[in-house]
Formats: sequence, structure tokens, C-alpha cells
Amino acid sequence: MATTSHLSSMAMFFISFFVLLMGNAEGETRHYTFNIRYHNVTRLCHTRTILSVNRRYPGPPLVAREGDRVIVKVVNHVANNVSIHWHGIRQLTTGWSDGPSYVTQCPIQTNQSYIYNFTITGQRGTLLWHAHFSWLRATIHGPIIILPKHNQSYPFQKPHKEVTIILGEWFNVDPEAIISQALKTGGGPNVSDAYTINGLPGLLYNCSSKDTYKLKVKPGKTYLLRLINAALNDELFFTIANHTLTVVEGDAIYTKPLDTDKLLITPGQTANVLLKTKPEYPNSKFLIAARPYSPGQGTFDNSTTMGILEYEHPFKKPFKNLTLIQPNLPQINDTQFVSNFTMKFRSLANYEFPANVPKTVDKRFFFTVGLGTSPCPKNTTCQGPTNSTKFSASVNNVSFTLPSVAILQAYYFGQSNGVYTTDFPVEPMVPFNYTGIAPNNTNVMNGTRTVVLPFNTSVELVMQDTSILGAESHPLHLHGFNFFVVGQGFGNFDPVKDPAKFNLVDPMERNTAGVPAGGWIAIRFLADNPGVWFMHCHLDVHTSWGLKMAWIVLDGPEPNQKLQPPPSDLPRC
Repeated sequence: MATTSHLSSMAMFFISFFVLLMGNAEGETRHYTFNIRYHNVTRLCHTRTILSVNRRYPGPPLVAREGDRVIVKVVNHVANNVSIHWHGIRQLTTGWSDGPSYVTQCPIQTNQSYIYNFTITGQRGTLLWHAHFSWLRATIHGPIIILPKHNQSYPFQKPHKEVTIILGEWFNVDPEAIISQALKTGGGPNVSDAYTINGLPGLLYNCSSKDTYKLKVKPGKTYLLRLINAALNDELFFTIANHTLTVVEGDAIYTKPLDTDKLLITPGQTANVLLKTKPEYPNSKFLIAARPYSPGQGTFDNSTTMGILEYEHPFKKPFKNLTLIQPNLPQINDTQFVSNFTMKFRSLANYEFPANVPKTVDKRFFFTVGLGTSPCPKNTTCQGPTNSTKFSASVNNVSFTLPSVAILQAYYFGQSNGVYTTDFPVEPMVPFNYTGIAPNNTNVMNGTRTVVLPFNTSVELVMQDTSILGAESHPLHLHGFNFFVVGQGFGNFDPVKDPAKFNLVDPMERNTAGVPAGGWIAIRFLADNPGVWFMHCHLDVHTSWGLKMAWIVLDGPEPNQKLQPPPSDLPRC
């Protein structure tokens, strides 16, 4: 028979165990401080003062577990206004922490600070954080690493080691000066001087051999590579010479394993891939490479960044003059590879990680996305498509104008008058042959126009590229939500025939997806997150030209379905 003290001990054990489980279920609170400072960096024999977080380029990782609360105090020590976006974090009812300037907050001004406060709910994997003001994200960016809950594991083989690889762009001059000049003249902005792997251009560029990323591995091991495209204006192919990569996650969503020797990652996208190293020491080094995918007619940085994969010698005595194995990447404009690759992505869609695709649709939208023009100011000449026009970009021919106050504040306090309207067109106002001969009039309209959605509306959105000023690929990012890519194709979307081919079983779930050059994608999402949510092309030049818009999702009936009140330290405009 058990003694009273023994029973008491057992009871205390179960209570402690229960409390531990509850603690794990609720998650921890993780505190970070991000100091935005000036920071001298030398690349390609050019020393430049950049803006960075905690004087790190790329910036420091934000590491948390699913279910954790994250509190980041951002302090602005520089002359520029700034805000930080936690790209891909759902921000359920915490839209005040989403970050896009003049959409969910006024930017943080010089010598001011703001505390971003959010909980990571139902997400695990790799995302990124970056500045969301003008082109500051060129150097203000870093990884978000969300680990599974303590008692959960990956749905794939546990890796020997995890490695973060951030792809970026380096400019020898200040990117702010580049976009400022381009918006003034109406022409295309100057392109970057190099691509980078973890901030290093690599051995193909002049004066850069010492700035080459090296990944050291052991034979017979599995490595988890967390790939992030933080480039400003370029979708990038990525490969490791003579190695197969297995994609197991995209945009912090587990996927069915996909074996490939090369990937495409658009700006804003992430991918977790497994790298299985060769079973024996190979007596070779292998180049890691990334270069742009550019199907359009505009100028771009046509160069390649390279790093080196090195195997550790078992006796710590590596051979000298090892063979350097060259990579194999698709052609710059290989749209067919991109289409085939993206269509292979499938959500894991199992019992533990289901693909909750909306099967019925409450509201359908058809958005054209593409380039256009706007007239030059009177008595001036421009450097756009003609000397009387500037480059512009639009969604349904509306080039979005950011207001001088935050849309979310105006919405929350019922002060929308003069800030935004709710009449964004649900379809093109003037239909045309979107991928055929462009219309004569390519001028866009300007406005701060939004779409209002009741809480829990199921949405189907078709985004159609246009041929105006040339077909382009557009990686569209939706803040506040993941969406399912249920269909894609080339040419004009056919509303009668194409929906029959939609994948409603295991489509890829993402926060950023490319609208194909000369084609379309169809996405579905559930508007279950109240607030104001930005949607824009993640090629920053297109965002600067106006390829952006905003959704307003109304509160739901329950307390946990309502936008939280604004924090007391919300920046002022």
C-alpha cells in the first residue's frame, strides 16, 4: 500500500509535469533589441557607410519556438526613418507590429524607438525580417528561425547541423540615392554591383576573392540549409555543384520532399533544403552559386555570386590544389524551368500539418499586375519609356500612393477621410488582351484604394501579368496571411476552363509567390486576421513604382477575432 507521503510526492510530480507541459504549450517570451546604426562595410574595394542592425550585415538571427511571444525593441540611431517587417509572421490580431511604413505604422524617426510585440502562432520554419521603408532593406535584413515546440520534431530526418544562407545584393553606392534619382527622372534605377551569399560577393567579382562564403561539411552527414532571398530586385537561381538538394519547406510551410539540383527563390521567399553530403571525402571542392532569373526587358545585374562547399578531411590534412567543381544553372530567362519547378511544390498536407484550402469561395477577385506609365511634370523631360513619361506600375491599373499617415491608424480611429478609400476595383476597369498587344494608352491612375473584407471571408484571387512595357515576373507578397497557390499558367486566365484544373488537395501554401511572366496565378486564403494588410510586388523597384495595394479585414464577433488596441509607443508621423 502506498504511503500518504508517497501519494503526495506522486501528486506533486504530476502537477509539476502538467505545469511544465502548459508552459511549453504557451511558449516563452523572447526579448531582442535592434539598434539601427551606421556601419562601414567594404566590398569590391569600395567602403560604404551602410545602415544595419547591431552593426551586423546581414543582421542578427531572431530565434524562437512555435508558440513563443517575441518582443523586439527597435531603436533608430540614424537620420533615415525606418520600420521593420517580420516577413511571413501571421501577426494574428497584432497588425500594429507588422511593420510596413504608412500602412500599419508611421516610421520610427531619428532617436525614437518602437516595441514590436507578437506571438508566433501555428508557424515553424524559416522566415526573414527586413526594413520596410523605401530601399533600406538592402542592408537591414536577417533571418527568422522558428523551431518546433519542445516536444515536436521535424517531419524529416534530423539534420547533423543547420546552416542559414542569405542571398542578397550589394551596391557600391547608397541604394537610397539610386531609387531617389530614378523616381525623379522617371527612368529605371541603376542595378546592383554584385549578388552576395551571407553578405559576401565571392570569387568571380573583382577585388572579392577574400570575401567568399565557405561552407565546411563532413562526409556522410545531412545538413539543413535555411535559404533566404533578401535581394532587392532579383529572383535568384541557387545550386551547389554536383549535389542534390531536397526541399522540405517553403515560406515556413512543410512540403512534400522535392529533390532537385537547382532552385528558384524570389525576393521574400525562403526554402529549407536538406543537403546529404557524399559518403567519402571527395578530393574536390564544390561551387555554391546564385544568379538572377530575369524574363523581362529591363536592365538587371547579370552576374553570379559564388561560395565554396568544402569537405573536412578525416585526418585534418586537406589536399592542396583540389579540383573546383563548377555549377550548372538555368539560363537567365529560363521561364520553362521556373514554371516546372514551382508547379512541383506541394504542401505536406498530412494529419499533423493539413492543407486547409478553402473549398468554397465567398469573394472572387481578378487583378492585373504589371508596368505602366505616368506623365512627366509639365515643362520637363523624363527618362521613362518616352521622354514625356515616367515608369510606373499598378494593380488593376491603380498605382498605389502611400498616405502621409498610417492606414491602420486611420481605419482603427474611423478617420479614413482623406487617407484612403474602399473602392479598389475587383477586376480591371477596362478589359483587354492582357498578354497580347499592349493598349495604346499605358497611363495608370493613382490612389490609396483598398478592399474591405468581412471577417472569415474566403477569397479567391487571380493575378494576371500584362505585356504592357514587356511581360515581367512579379513575386507578390501578402502580409498577415498565408495563401494557397491553387493554379497557375501562361497566357490569359480562362475563367471557364482554368478553374477545373485547380489543385484543392495539396497546393503549396506560401506568403510570397511569383506571377509568371506572361501568365497568371490563382490563390485562395481565408480572411481570418483583422487589420490592414499590405500586398505588393517584392521587387522593390516595382513597389516604388506603385505595384501594391491593401486589404482591410474587419473584426470578427469573438474577442480573439478583433484587432488589438494600438500600443502606447506607436510612432507618430
